[in-house]
Order: sequence, then structure tokens, then C-alpha cells
Amino acid sequence: MILTVTLNAALDVTYFVDALVPLASHRVDEVHERAGGKGINVARVLAALGHPVTVTGLVGGATGALLRRELGTAGLHDCLVPITGDSRRTVTVVSRRDGDATVFNETGPVVQPEEWRAFTDRYALLVRDADVVVLAGSLPPGLPEDAYAQLVTVAAAAGAVTVLDTSGPPLLAALAAGPDVVKPNAAELAAVTGQPDPALAAAALLALGARAVVASSGPDGLRAITPDGSWQATPPAQLSGNPTGAGDACVAALAAGLALGAPWPEVLREAVALSAAAVPCPVAGDFDAAIYHRLRTSVPVEETHAPGTHR
Repeated sequence: MILTVTLNAALDVTYFVDALVPLASHRVDEVHERAGGKGINVARVLAALGHPVTVTGLVGGATGALLRRELGTAGLHDCLVPITGDSRRTVTVVSRRDGDATVFNETGPVVQPEEWRAFTDRYALLVRDADVVVLAGSLPPGLPEDAYAQLVTVAAAAGAVTVLDTSGPPLLAALAAGPDVVKPNAAELAAVTGQPDPALAAAALLALGARAVVASSGPDGLRAITPDGSWQATPPAQLSGNPTGAGDACVAALAAGLALGAPWPEVLREAVALSAAAVPCPVAGDFDAAIYHRLRTSVPVEETHAPGTHR
């Protein structure tokens, strides 16, 4: 079983407009509303691929009730832990003219210490049945900066592999706990290390405790530095649409590959194909199955060398 953790779950609202123009009024011609947050989006993709998946995290208030109702409709196994604060909403505005997405993320509700303790107690039980744990997204106010470090440590003690997709101080704080895979994008990688070169920045995360780093660079694909080697995987074609779900689809593929024990080149090929197939879809958590199956056999994966190594 794959367990996904979304500590800052959200009700995601996506608007489509012809073009996003600052200081102008816009007619919204398409609206989507669904349960979201990175871990929930990852769970949707995993479920569509046929992997057993359980969703946990924190949820509360009227927005949280809508979120849980939609999860039930989607058929996802919900083990979310209730809190008193109202779960956040996010708003994504997609411009049809160029495919760019503008995202507005609310901070999220304040989590009380007793609510965090209730979650960690529930989490300690859930990880016993998990092969892979995906820890994804931002931390809501009230949680300790080392929240993900705590969860990585518990998962490791239970024998589960961890995939961490977060940024900033929560990412840095988690590295000492030794997450098995961290998946920053290029901007997050540069911001957290101060190093503009992706290979050197990834090496810095390894030095701080990450066991493997998979860095995404949008149309340039994925760079992975792992204990088994280093590779670059590049999408064979560029697709237009809404790119906000591509990173979550990538994480889903990483989790699925780790659960199956697949070799890294195969995992990366799947991750690039699946993330590319998510771009044409209107909302995060979906992917185009036909595009995915077409691309998964044509993604080039080239072995590279991590900084400091030589042929």
C-alpha cells in the first residue's frame, strides 16, 4: 500500500480564461472544484494507475467537509484526521492563450498541538501497512518546522520508503532524517541551496542527508542522483495545457516505481511520461492515459555523472 500525507489539504478551484490580463476583468468559461493538496493529487494518479493507496493528513471546517465528500465521490480511501480550523482553498487561473497557470494558495488553518499529536498517533498506525509513504506539500501554521523530519523517522522505523515533495525550511529540516527520495523543482532546489546549478544543488541535498534527489525542470525533464547512479530523462514532446499537476503526477510515478522495486531508469521514464500526460488535463490529479501510454516507451534516459565523479 502507498500512503500519501497532505498536512495542508485544500479545496482546489480552477478557472479557465481566454487570457490572463493584469488589471482587467475576466470571463471564466470553465470551472473545476475538487479536493486537493499535493498528496491528494498524487493519490488520485496512483488510484488511476491501479495502485492501492490511502490518503491521510489534516482537514477541518466546512471546506474540509466539502473536501472529504469529494474524496468519497472519487473513491479514494480517506483516513484524514479532523482539526477545528477550516481547510484552505486554492485558486488556479489557466490562460488558454498560452497555457500558463497562475496559482493563489491560502496559508491554511492553524493546527493546535493536540491536533498534531492526534495525527502522529494515527500516522504511526497507518505506516505499519505502507510500502511507500509520500509526504507532500506545505505545512499549515502551528506545525513544527521539523514535522516532515518526524514523519520520515517514523516511516523509516516501520520499514517504509519515503518520498518527500516540499520546499523551503520544511525540506531543509527533513533532510537530516534521511528521506529516501526528495523531489524539488528547479526553482525550489535553487532557493533552498542558494546554488543555481541543478547538479550541484542536488549534490548539496545529498550531503545534508537525502538518499536520492529527483529534480524536475519542466520541459527539460528530470535529473536524478541516486545511490545506484545518475540519470537525465527528457520528455520527447512538449504539450500545452495546465502544468500545475505535472509535479504531482511525477511524484506518483516515483512512488509507484519504488513500490514495485523498478530500476531507476524505468522509474524516471514513467515519471516523465506521466507528468507530461498530466499537462493537457484541466485539473491536477488527472492524466491523459493515451498520451501516457504513448510516451512511456519513447522517453530518452541518459546516464550522467554526479558532481565530483569521473568516467
